[in-house]
Amino acid sequence: MIFGKIEYLNLLPLHIFLKRRLKSASEKSAWQRHGSVPSQINRAFLSGRVDAAVISSIKSRRCRCTDFGIIADGEVRSVLLLPGKAKSDIESDTSNMLARVLGLEGEVLIGDKALHHYHNYPNRGIDLAKLWKEREGLPFVFARLCAHPRHFARIERFSRDFLKNPPKIPIYILRRQARLHGLSEAELRAYLKLIYYKMEWREKMALKRFFRLAAKERKSKESM
Repeated sequence: MIFGKIEYLNLLPLHIFLKRRLKSASEKSAWQRHGSVPSQINRAFLSGRVDAAVISSIKSRRCRCTDFGIIADGEVRSVLLLPGKAKSDIESDTSNMLARVLGLEGEVLIGDKALHHYHNYPNRGIDLAKLWKEREGLPFVFARLCAHPRHFARIERFSRDFLKNPPKIPIYILRRQARLHGLSEAELRAYLKLIYYKMEWREKMALKRFFRLAAKERKSKESM
């Protein structure tokens, strides 16, 4: 099985879990080799080049997905919009669509770029997950863990096991990741507290709402 790896901090707990659960050396090697940003992992998964991955919500509608998601119930800090001339972030399909659904125009920043901007320029960007919560009263699901049919049962077991008993992040890994991503240990801890992974009825309702609004937005754009 080839598992696509998104190189983002919000998946750090899952990375620790997979290091323990991927048994063979070939699987671990493939997982490390197939690491990239969300938009590229989306393409790799949908084309069948990887068997399982956490893929952007907007691309997951017709996929077999587990109840594992990347979710924020309000502020997220790693998905921002800087008002002004429209400029999508090539790394993220979902965040770009979220900005459009919210009727915003500007530059979309995600991941490390957004976190650095949040800390270096406080209150100079719109937190898209926070605005979604204010408007819809629901959390926002940025991505879901999905798999192709042949491997879905195994990935579903992984998801259930992770959600039942998520791993703790060893302090040495936390400190190393903070240094690698240009954050303080306190900043990384605060960020990870904003993210959770279990999809229940509110999260599934939020995802359906986002799908409806995204379809409406696409239809409106096509008619222009």
